[in-house]
Amino acid sequence: MRYATREIRLASALVEAADTLVEGFEAMRYLQRLSDHCVELLNARAAGVMLIDGGRSVSLAASSRHERMALDLLEAQHGGGPCLESYGSGRPVPPVSIRVAHAAARWPDFTERALRHDIVTTFAVPLRRREHLLGALNVFGPTLTGDTAPAADPAPELQVAQALADAAALGLQNRRAYTQYRTLSGQLQEALSSRVRIEQAKGMLAERWGVRADHAFVALRQYARRRRLALDQVASTVIEGAADDAELRREIDEDSAGPA
Repeated sequence: MRYATREIRLASALVEAADTLVEGFEAMRYLQRLSDHCVELLNARAAGVMLIDGGRSVSLAASSRHERMALDLLEAQHGGGPCLESYGSGRPVPPVSIRVAHAAARWPDFTERALRHDIVTTFAVPLRRREHLLGALNVFGPTLTGDTAPAADPAPELQVAQALADAAALGLQNRRAYTQYRTLSGQLQEALSSRVRIEQAKGMLAERWGVRADHAFVALRQYARRRRLALDQVASTVIEGAADDAELRREIDEDSAGPA
């Protein structure tokens, strides 16, 4: 079975978009690569991604080809544009003639700047994972059949862009979940290690002083509280042999003595 070169490149781009569980992952570089794939696969002048949270742009990334132009066009959408419209509806914004949109006063700031950059058409698709929207992918390119009319059948271009955007949204969500898991795992491991150190220090003191383990723990806790130290920190000094044994033992004596 033969496959077109574009299909192979698209498959490769989708695999790359899914590969986010790696060390040294950089979100901006990842989104730039996504934009680069759009430019290559759709024969566009440039492309960019706007991540959106709470209806406001929180991050921008653009293709390495015409990067400054793409970033400028993304920034121009603060008052409205294809990215915000696609994000707001959760649906693609089909190819739009910049001249027609400008004449109709649709996205005035954006279309004015797009005309200055000689952009003739644009479209956007949402970055979404099921019902969860992360932002939008914006493509700027020569997809006209004439001066002002978009291509007769924009569906294939939209489908390719949406496939890339969906893969990126899945990749970003997986990365977020992975990061949260790693953080939680680290916190749990540290809590477990801390507990082990405290138990070890408590046992060492109980054996050394010939007292019950709970009395040794009281000494550790009281010592830490009086000096505003973390209990784990005090336990570590006991294990390392750096703690003042006499001061620690005094905590038991004072606790046993009780109020005068």
